[in-house]
Amino acid sequence: MEINTAQETVKKKKKTSSQVKKNATASKKKTQKNTATTAQKSIKPKKRVDKKSVIDVSKDKKSAKKTVAQKAAVKETKILKTAKKREVKKEKKPTSKRGETLKIIPLGGIGEIGKNMTVLEYGKDIIVIDCGLSFPDEEMPGVDFVIPDITYLTQNADRVRGIFITHGHEDHIGGLPYALRDINAPVYGTRLTVALIEHKLEEAKIKAELNCVKPGDTVKKGCFSIEFIKTSHSIAGAVALAITTPVGVVIHTGDFKVDYTPIDGEPIDIARFAHYGTKGVLALLSDSTNVERAGYTQSEKDIGKTFERCFSAAKGRVIVASFASNIYRIQQIANTAIAFGRVICFQGRSMIMIAQVARELGYLNIPEENIVDVDKLKRYEPDEICVITTGTQGEPMSGLTRMANASHNKLNVGKGDTVIISASAIPGNEVGVARVINRLYAIGADVVYDNMADVHVSGHACREELKLMLTLTKPKFFIPVHGEERHLHQHARLASEIGMDDNNVFVMELGNVLELNRRKGAITNDVVCGSVMVDGSGVGDIGDAVLRERKQLSQDGLVTVVVTLDKKTGKLLSPVEVLSKGFVFVKSSEDLLNEAKNIATSTAELFEGAHRSEWSTIKNTMGSSLKKYFFNKTKRTPMIMPIIIEIEV
Repeated sequence: MEINTAQETVKKKKKTSSQVKKNATASKKKTQKNTATTAQKSIKPKKRVDKKSVIDVSKDKKSAKKTVAQKAAVKETKILKTAKKREVKKEKKPTSKRGETLKIIPLGGIGEIGKNMTVLEYGKDIIVIDCGLSFPDEEMPGVDFVIPDITYLTQNADRVRGIFITHGHEDHIGGLPYALRDINAPVYGTRLTVALIEHKLEEAKIKAELNCVKPGDTVKKGCFSIEFIKTSHSIAGAVALAITTPVGVVIHTGDFKVDYTPIDGEPIDIARFAHYGTKGVLALLSDSTNVERAGYTQSEKDIGKTFERCFSAAKGRVIVASFASNIYRIQQIANTAIAFGRVICFQGRSMIMIAQVARELGYLNIPEENIVDVDKLKRYEPDEICVITTGTQGEPMSGLTRMANASHNKLNVGKGDTVIISASAIPGNEVGVARVINRLYAIGADVVYDNMADVHVSGHACREELKLMLTLTKPKFFIPVHGEERHLHQHARLASEIGMDDNNVFVMELGNVLELNRRKGAITNDVVCGSVMVDGSGVGDIGDAVLRERKQLSQDGLVTVVVTLDKKTGKLLSPVEVLSKGFVFVKSSEDLLNEAKNIATSTAELFEGAHRSEWSTIKNTMGSSLKKYFFNKTKRTPMIMPIIIEIEV
């Protein structure tokens, strides 16, 4: 029996190696499966766990140890939590496509004060920040205002997802009635901002989608997520924008200052800027207007005491000129007037409109009984009246200028009145402001302006506040905006002073295309950009040639030469007429004009018998001859306008 058993064993050992391996593999899998099942059962939580069964209290160890099952369960829980956090991060942080860059394109507000407009573009999505206007300088006679050239946006109108407005000043909203004619995009702003935009669009008969937001709100458009952050400025409802893009966060400050005691009791949300700085800011676009001023900007509340002193010393009417949009200033003036027993009268078209809108929205708190119409002022004594008007910049048609020139149909400044100009002159307006002040003194009024007392504080941040913004946000890239060339370059130096890499600071020009990714940035291209002049109902029809002619007319005047010719023969039919407008006084310059007639007549006779196709040559020859003659005699070159009248005899 033992021998037979041994033989059977030998036979079994002679099985093929493949069969042995197969059995071994199957056995191994079965063992792993049983082990895994046992582990899962041990990890499965029980409804109630007895501490004694999971804690081994040993004489040699003071603290209890967890069982292997508990450790595995804790580890599994941690893995699940980590996975969830990663999922949330993926949802909140847009992913950038390989090779795509964020483009920042300024169409206005760079190298100038006014017509602010900035484009952010990523892939197929475009958003626009602000859409303002600027007022003409002395080189633009007759022009009403200037708006940005939006050719690039009209070419990509189907990609514009929205227009986001930082506040309601004209240099940030004034261009909207013109832009929205060609771009059908929703507009976002705070309550007062939207109300002012709505009024402008109604006047222009433009319909658009207007959306009210408040600080703290977030709007998602395309690949962009835009958060509105509360700031302080010289108008209510000012906000900054924190724009989350696929390559990082971009912050646009809008116009701002750091005011810890604002009139509305809601200071700038510094904590939110710091939050983004901690999180990581790709690029900062910051207001540069007051970079030349050291220190900090005064609080709006600081000028309240000045108003109190002026009102207490005033014996007659008090007339205060202020920016119509400065709701906080108007509120302080109204509070002081009511405290001194005076009624309030608003003057100036924009002042009346904005005050009404601000009261309806609750930004201005003035009792109805304290406001009177200009027609009812006669019922009150001079020391019971306060007039709040426009005209801080010496504008010819403003309320204060018309009152000073006695051209206001219902209210004029008189002797004994106190006039407070609660603003500083914008660069370029100094002459006009000085002219109005001189006129007021000549009338006999007491005038208080910024050189004499603290009647105005700026709405823009000074150097230390600009440093604070840079320090809070800690951007990788920095783009100074809202300023002339000197402001932009000084702001760039300020960023360098606090430690920013000069290679990451970009002083841009209008139309530049700045491309950014998470690591680097560069100005790579330019788009069509410039200024479009608006004159009456004409938009863009005023060019450099027209401006040159207007300047020439304003400097040297116009001479019109009228020549009457036979349509068939070209023969001169009547004496040449020479008319002067703005060049010389006709009655005292008869000899000069008579000689001009002789020159024009001689030129016309030279072409007698010429074909009509040559009459343009007659005009050119006549103009050149007269221009040379007038310059030799007067050292001036008026515009010469020859006119040929054809008569068929």
